[in-house]
Amino acid sequence: MTAANNLPVDTPPFPLNTTFKYNSIGYKTEGKIPISELTDLEGRLTAKVGDTVDVLLERKEGDEETLILSKEKAAKINIWDHIRDVYKNGGEIKGKIISRIKGGFSVDIGLQAFLPGSQIDLRPVRDMDALVGTEYTFKILKYNNRRKNIILSRRTILEAERRALKEKTLKILEEGAILEGTVKNIKDYGLFVDIGGLDGLVHITDLSWGRGGRPSEIYKLGDRIKVKVLSFDRGKERVSLGIKQLTPDPWSKAEERYPVGTKINGRVVSLTDYGAFIEVEEGLEGLLHVSKMSRTKTRIWDL
Repeated sequence: MTAANNLPVDTPPFPLNTTFKYNSIGYKTEGKIPISELTDLEGRLTAKVGDTVDVLLERKEGDEETLILSKEKAAKINIWDHIRDVYKNGGEIKGKIISRIKGGFSVDIGLQAFLPGSQIDLRPVRDMDALVGTEYTFKILKYNNRRKNIILSRRTILEAERRALKEKTLKILEEGAILEGTVKNIKDYGLFVDIGGLDGLVHITDLSWGRGGRPSEIYKLGDRIKVKVLSFDRGKERVSLGIKQLTPDPWSKAEERYPVGTKINGRVVSLTDYGAFIEVEEGLEGLLHVSKMSRTKTRIWDL
């Protein structure tokens, strides 16, 4: 077995700052580690006789050249080595957001790293403070051991996941397809729905067969909804979606369900000078002309 710098452990003396994985490191004397590095926050020992630990040879003291060792500093060197390998291999690393700082967040990945605010998500985050204490997987964008500088990104991972989802969606996307998606944005003119790495628009006229209300009164961000693909421009990757098309047009069987002479109940949904519009069922309205309301009143406002 060898020290961290690949020197044989049975060939002392070693240069300073050498790390070892032994209780005995090959010298005639044993090394010393501060007891604080071998106890937890409650003062309990975290190691026992016979355990193998990584240590850093910091210096020699006194005439007998007592070896001063550090377990904590050896651990940091190992962490830097791990971070270097992850960075070079394009891998990912887990970390916990521990605080907000100027321009982003401080993240604990074994060492302190910086996460720019622009790299936390695909879209701007409204409540940045809510992210403190959360754990994610990150890509290492930049790494500099000399300057002790590590810059992370979560956005890079999310973009890769979205591209993979998009490729799968494009394989099954066709007019008439029924998909499940997530409400991503709400406008007065409709909803933008993420159907798997690709956004589609549900225009307000395609939300409901009835009058309905404002999109923001019916849906909220993050809602999972079913939609039907009305049209798809593959070249421009533009998708038109519908919700009301998931159910039959109520007018298609109106004549069959409401033959002339049938007495029905309805809800007044609109008033005009010439009468009232009555909703019989969602998407199915009829006009009750003012002349049919009363034999004596001629204006709807007099009723």
